[in-house]
Amino acid sequence: MKEIQPGIFSQNDNLYTKNQVPGQQVYGESLQDFEGDEYRAWHANRSKVAAAVKNGIDLGVEQSDDVLYLGAASGTTVSHFSDLLVDGFVFGVEYSETVGRDLVKLADSRGNIAPIIGDARKPEDYSDLVPEVEVVFQDISQRDQPEIFIKNAEKFLKDDGIGLIAVKAQSISSSRDPEDVFDEAVEKLEERFEVLDRTRLEPYEKDHLFLKLKKR
Repeated sequence: MKEIQPGIFSQNDNLYTKNQVPGQQVYGESLQDFEGDEYRAWHANRSKVAAAVKNGIDLGVEQSDDVLYLGAASGTTVSHFSDLLVDGFVFGVEYSETVGRDLVKLADSRGNIAPIIGDARKPEDYSDLVPEVEVVFQDISQRDQPEIFIKNAEKFLKDDGIGLIAVKAQSISSSRDPEDVFDEAVEKLEERFEVLDRTRLEPYEKDHLFLKLKKR
């Protein structure tokens, strides 16, 4: 088991995080013991962050960071952030109350997750719950993905922080060429951010672009 980024491990070409709640599976992932510790498999076809790591992105996330996660869903990837942020915290924003129930349940068993049922288009609604953070990550399938990210990053991301976003072309436009959609999204983001790294997420996700950003 080799640590390839802070809190992220690799073995036999598979990714793992050290399980902070030993014995707990979140989404049916396999558990593996190694030198007295338990690790959870982090499947790239179930997590866009894992797919980005597999495709060479250095997330730039430290284990003491606070992360604002937009589009937390039921908590699959949030749970892996919880594992790697051993001295940090993840604030997970999810719009759907139905899906959010699983996120709330996950947070009950982990001390470094704050579930927030809210609209990421309205960061002012949860501004009293979220401090300035070192990382903003967004995985939201909406037409205005870049604008949602910009609103939240401008409000919560520290000046020297890292922005991570998974842009889904089909959610912005199902009729246009994905590369044209990505170019337009990047152009909007580059008005306020510098692109540090980028990768397509194939073969794990179709027509997704993952970006690592910092404020200009």
